[in-house]
Amino acid sequence: MCPAPPALGAATVAAAITPGAGKQAPPPAAGAPAARRPLKPSEYRLRPLTGYGPPRTTPGRTPVRTEPLLRVSGRGRTMVLTFDDGPDPRYTPHILDTLARYEVRAMFFVCGEMAAAHPDLLARMADEGHVVGNHTWSHPLLTELRRSRIRSEMERTSDIVEKAHGHRPEWFRAPYGAWNRAAFQLGAELGMEPLAWTVDTLDWTTPGTRTIVDRVEDGAAPGVVVLSHDAGGDRGQSVRALRRYLPALLDDGYHLTVPRRQYA
Repeated sequence: MCPAPPALGAATVAAAITPGAGKQAPPPAAGAPAARRPLKPSEYRLRPLTGYGPPRTTPGRTPVRTEPLLRVSGRGRTMVLTFDDGPDPRYTPHILDTLARYEVRAMFFVCGEMAAAHPDLLARMADEGHVVGNHTWSHPLLTELRRSRIRSEMERTSDIVEKAHGHRPEWFRAPYGAWNRAAFQLGAELGMEPLAWTVDTLDWTTPGTRTIVDRVEDGAAPGVVVLSHDAGGDRGQSVRALRRYLPALLDDGYHLTVPRRQYA
């Protein structure tokens, strides 16, 4: 249930994940050599964004940012789908089923208390190549917490994710989109980059399946990060909307994939 950050202007998508609208980050490190044969559409969708592969050596320290990253960039019409607040056994499996049907990977920003209750769903996310991010333990408003409590919320969630998913989260999203200095600093100390979103479906308000579909399709553009939810309330509309807009985006030439960290 996160309110959207300020709307982005019509700035050109930068060559890397970028903080804020219109601010260009340094170009990403060179990725793996291009394949010698053309990729099938499904193979392309399953490939992470170019330039964000894991390092061959020990990565550098995660930078401490002053604002979250809002959008991504890859080759062509690249977008990222993200789902917050889960996993929830009533809705997350249906979302995973739809993503698997179209061979698309997404990002799930999980709450630790939900992840602890449903480790099997985190294991499935790992098996199917999805990225799991940290959305705190209990979804509190971080701007009202002491630094020690923020650290506990982050660390406990990272521990649970590592146990069920296989490795610690490299991405963090503040509940309600409410960031503060401590959240940025502690996230960096724990090796996580802050990721916000570009398009908010506002699905937590249950506006209707058609409205959610329209918001995604109207906001679709290269570099867009879409925010939806797979828990936190009745998410039946979110499940149904994904079944409609995902094939439409693919038919329109968009590549739905996941980012990998750009290491120093």
